[in-house]
Amino acid sequence: MRLIRGTKSLLARHRPCVATIGNFDGVHLGHQAVLTQLSEKAIELNLAATVIIFEPQPQEFFAANNAPARITRFREKYLALGRFSIDYVLALNFNRNLAEFSPEKFIQKVLVDGLGVKYLVVGDDFRFGKDRAGNFKTLQLAGDNFGFQVVHMQTFVVDNARVSSTLIRQALEKGDMSLASLYLGRNYRMSGRIAHGQKRGRTIGFPTANIFLRRKTTPISGVFAVKMFGLDREPIDGVANLGTRPTVDGTQTLLEVHLFDFDQNIYGRHVQIEFVKKLRDEAKFDTFDALKDQIAKDVIAAKQCF
Repeated sequence: MRLIRGTKSLLARHRPCVATIGNFDGVHLGHQAVLTQLSEKAIELNLAATVIIFEPQPQEFFAANNAPARITRFREKYLALGRFSIDYVLALNFNRNLAEFSPEKFIQKVLVDGLGVKYLVVGDDFRFGKDRAGNFKTLQLAGDNFGFQVVHMQTFVVDNARVSSTLIRQALEKGDMSLASLYLGRNYRMSGRIAHGQKRGRTIGFPTANIFLRRKTTPISGVFAVKMFGLDREPIDGVANLGTRPTVDGTQTLLEVHLFDFDQNIYGRHVQIEFVKKLRDEAKFDTFDALKDQIAKDVIAAKQCF
């Protein structure tokens, strides 16, 4: 799978193709069904399978301070898409210029001239173009004109619930990791690089691997039983705190992971943290001794999860 950054990077070999468009936040079971449908059609037509995404996501552009927390960052999303038989991911920079595209201009520049789309899969509630004026019918009419087929994504239902990024985000916010995993088709993960912290954990007997998440907001917070992937030995069980560390008057969101039976230098390593179960909300303690006692209890609770 190859990443294409913007329409200016499109080449003759990227055309023609079958394609789908969306945010694909979380790459959940519904998304996975679409990706499978797309790859099967690509094989049938002997064409490349292309996923079109936006970076940043449109909601983040129009409502930067009020946009919902992402389930997956760009890198996490790209890696998740890579598990399917997709040839290309076209990442369009969602800026003021793209936001001003009329539906007709988007179709002509991206789908027709850029990709030579022959088969397009979108949600039947998909809206695009300036003022969200374009819809599924707009694409169907364009398809008749330019010679490509447009089909809508099939609704994916689990336990009578339509799987969606919003539904997963709600489960994560409630700390219901099992329900989120059910809709995602896998346990929820975040990734990042291990960085030097203030090393306060060492002073109370619980050294942590610190990961700065580079997110404005996170869909989860609190203390979790976790597994770490990406090291020479994996997975490694642990307990993690994701939050602002109110006991030390922290302000920046940080993921701190205490690994069980592990003592190696792993600074600079890029890792994935799998959240198995939420143990409690983040809390502020009056003293470091009180914090130390609670972490000891968290370690016991986390080990029981494994």
